[in-house]
Amino acid sequence: MPNRPELLARVIAESQRHYAAYTLFNQAMADRVGLHPTDVQCLALLDLEPGPVTTGDIARLTGLASGSASRLVDRLEKAGFVERRSDPEDRRRALVALVPDAGERLARAWEAPGTAFGAVLESYSDEQLEVIADYLHRAAEVGRDQARRLGSSPGR
Repeated sequence: MPNRPELLARVIAESQRHYAAYTLFNQAMADRVGLHPTDVQCLALLDLEPGPVTTGDIARLTGLASGSASRLVDRLEKAGFVERRSDPEDRRRALVALVPDAGERLARAWEAPGTAFGAVLESYSDEQLEVIADYLHRAAEVGRDQARRLGSSPGR
């Protein structure tokens, strides 16, 4: 049985491998659907939102500057994945929403990869899945915090 420092080193190394592999996967998925990798990530994040969001929300979710987020929405709208709607509470503001068939189009592209990733998860117990979900949630929070910290530090 490896000791704690060995286990921590393994988790760190596997996290780096996972990130690199997921970056390659995200690029391949983007190529498959004819989008930029950031666009694919934005679509995935929009799919997790309970409803339409502002371009400012998209900037916050993706870490992009507001102008870049607007261009991203323009690309997604042109590709037929999102639409802009008037905000019923503030007519001066637009909301961005996935078009009705966007989820279906993405699901088709995700069918084989989703099955493969699902097969990996099936091999874990419910208790192990709880630990994995907790780690991913907490690591994502740290990643967002560190991205903000790095983005606001001098020398950028």
